[in-house]
Parts: sequence; structure tokens; C-alpha cells
Amino acid sequence: MDLEDQGTIKKAVDDNGTENLVVVLGSPDAEGAEIYAETVTKGDPTFAGPLAGVPLGLPVYHILEDRIKELVDPETYQQQVGMMEFVLNKEAITAAMEKLRQ
Repeated sequence: MDLEDQGTIKKAVDDNGTENLVVVLGSPDAEGAEIYAETVTKGDPTFAGPLAGVPLGLPVYHILEDRIKELVDPETYQQQVGMMEFVLNKEAITAAMEKLRQ
């Protein structure tokens, strides 16, 4: 997650609070997803961006998780994400997200 994305998320939280925000990631691997998720929950682990030391505590999910897939129009999901379900390691990504939420 680059510094600009961190700034955008921080601004959204500053403007709207955290109550009605959720982060949906699309990272292609479990390690990246875990780092991005940690950034928006506990703060930037690299201490380099606008979220360094800023624990937002936002709920985080990955687009490949079934609970998110169920919320998206099936045709849109298939067009935008469908192929990635077969290419990416969905189980590892889902496990990383579940671990972080616990």
C-alpha cells in the first residue's frame, strides 16, 4: 500500500469516522494482503506512511473471501475477479485475513 493510498484512507476516516467503513483488499498474495490489512488495523508496520503509528482498527476483508463474494453481483464478480479465484492461492489469503481479524 503506497503512501498516497494510506493518505486517502486516513482522509476517509478523518472525514467519516470508522463506524461505517470497511476495507476490501485485492492483493494477489497472502503476505501482501496481511501487510495491507495490518496497515489499516494496527498502523503502517514500516513506519513510513501517513498511517505510521495510527491504529484505525478498520474491518478488513479480501475480495476472494466467500462472505464478500456473496455481496457482489455474480456477473460483475465473474467479470472482474472470477479468473483470479483459479490463479491465486485463495486458501492462504483467506487464512491470513481470518488470522488478522482474530
